[in-house]
Amino acid sequence: MQQSSHSGASLVEISPTVSADTLIADLLPPPEFETATFASYRPDSRYPSQAAAVNECKSFLSGKKKLLGKKQSYPGIYLDGGFGVGKTHLLASIWHQFKGAKIFGAFLDLTAITGYLGFQEMVKRLSKYELVCIDEFELDDPGDTMIMSRLLKELSAAGVRFAATSNTPPNALGEGRFAAEDFKREIQGLGERFKIVSVDGEDYRHRDIDAHSELFDEESLLALSGENFSVDSFPKLLKHLGGLHPTRYRYLLKGLEAILLTDVHKLHDQVDALRFVSFIDRAYELQIPIRASGDLPLTDIFTEEMIAGGYRKKYLRSVSRISALSSRSIPSN
Repeated sequence: MQQSSHSGASLVEISPTVSADTLIADLLPPPEFETATFASYRPDSRYPSQAAAVNECKSFLSGKKKLLGKKQSYPGIYLDGGFGVGKTHLLASIWHQFKGAKIFGAFLDLTAITGYLGFQEMVKRLSKYELVCIDEFELDDPGDTMIMSRLLKELSAAGVRFAATSNTPPNALGEGRFAAEDFKREIQGLGERFKIVSVDGEDYRHRDIDAHSELFDEESLLALSGENFSVDSFPKLLKHLGGLHPTRYRYLLKGLEAILLTDVHKLHDQVDALRFVSFIDRAYELQIPIRASGDLPLTDIFTEEMIAGGYRKKYLRSVSRISALSSRSIPSN
């Protein structure tokens, strides 16, 4: 893989290359959850489903469930709930405690790698694992959902087990576990055999989904520049992302301590917007602070039509993550 130096670098000057072996080997829990355990998860006593979810995850690891008085194995567990209730923590805890061959990847990571390697090659490589953990399973893209449904069926036939999470958008809380029902329908046949576990509660980070990130003037933004910071024009970065496969975004950010963006503007092209969502996902996994200057705060770049459309969940998650990264402290010069 091409190594990059980020001392005052521009991301648009970096085009990382990465092997298929590295892509698969790097399917691990995000750094934030590299030491996650069931013991370090703190259930909120106001929401009994959180403590119940811990027990269900432990039962899944034992490989058995009771059905009509008998014990029967089941291929997967699916944690369904809102933002910030600890589902990724629980998923990472499953991964850490499982003793066999295992991988951990975000849904979009796995679908992107499948597209990059080819379906049969992905099946061949993942069939070597005993457990596949899928974070933030998404059902808003029919193409990706179909790919993942086929992948899970092929892997299940090979004896692979699964643990997955999904987010219920904030505006859907209290409307029932619709995401779980969608999951069972879309993952045809196999979804019915997953243990569906609802995890209720409030976002422990108490983030305001309507929060706005700080907007800097360009002079103040550039004054923040330091070693291992990147400085890029937002339009040029979007163009560069369009020339990179999404599997490479993580490696574009490797070793980076802060992202500085100038000339931020409203996005009207959904392709650009979804690429930037993927970029933010990778930055969030690595917990890289972001600061920006331009026409509007970075949290406001998606149009109302995007937020209200079919990819609503993606955009809400991205706004929340942009807000979190915008408030994260950056190293001093």
